[in-house]
Amino acid sequence: MVRRLPASLSTGLLLAALLPLAACGGGSKERPQADLAASRVTTIGVNAYLWRATLDALSFMPMAQTDSNGGVVVTDWYTDPNTPTERMKVTVSILDQDLRADALRVAASRQVNQNGVWVDAPVKAATVQKLEEIILTKARDLRRMAIG
Repeated sequence: MVRRLPASLSTGLLLAALLPLAACGGGSKERPQADLAASRVTTIGVNAYLWRATLDALSFMPMAQTDSNGGVVVTDWYTDPNTPTERMKVTVSILDQDLRADALRVAASRQVNQNGVWVDAPVKAATVQKLEEIILTKARDLRRMAIG
């Protein structure tokens, strides 16, 4: 569970942290150039590379919910044509604005069809780990391409 600070408190903490830095400007009007390929690209609320990589990795599955500000992607049930008696559902949460392995959480649900009824079944840990690896690799590749 994530606890959020009240807006007035978080704004006050932000101002308290930034005010001492205001005196360090030295009068220069030049602003540093932004590194567009930095590991922290957050025009959408979460790391843009992780977000794009997640959407790319799960593009073969129907999407049930996507929230770029909250960093959540939930797929609908997907049945592989090669295994019609099994279906999967995936939830990916992007937990940080930085491109880091621990900024990604993947959860999967699996069901098997038994006599016309979908029944919950265990998901192999290796399946979730492999999906995390795929997303992280894609995110790193996107970042490398952005660097040029």
